[in-house]
Amino acid sequence: MISAPTLNAVLNASSALFLVAGYALIRRRRVAAHRACMVSAFACSVVFLISYVLYHLRVGVVSFQGQGWIRPVYFALLGTHTVLAVVIVPLVLITLTRALRRRFDSHRRIARWTLPIWFYVSVTGVIVYVMLYHLYAASS
Repeated sequence: MISAPTLNAVLNASSALFLVAGYALIRRRRVAAHRACMVSAFACSVVFLISYVLYHLRVGVVSFQGQGWIRPVYFALLGTHTVLAVVIVPLVLITLTRALRRRFDSHRRIARWTLPIWFYVSVTGVIVYVMLYHLYAASS
């Protein structure tokens, strides 16, 4: 069975892949396929958020075990990831709402900010997972 942290990393990675595909598709004017990818990225992110909150309500804080130079690197990455994860929630909701209301000019303007931030949060989520649960995990 897949662990919750692994599921969360898979959801983050899936979201990132859907974002890249959605961007590539809209650049090719394939609007319906773009929409499907962006809705899929949103669904992955929503499921991730639910899973993440439920997991941490159950287990609490998971401490980073790395020492030396990697420690400030990890916390810098985690800090930017966390701040931008909070920022991205309203940006995604506004961007999606504008698209659904067919307000494409304003959708495009905010999507230029939403996409790179959302992508960064998704990718750094996977990196944090690898560092926390695989590279520097506590010995059992």
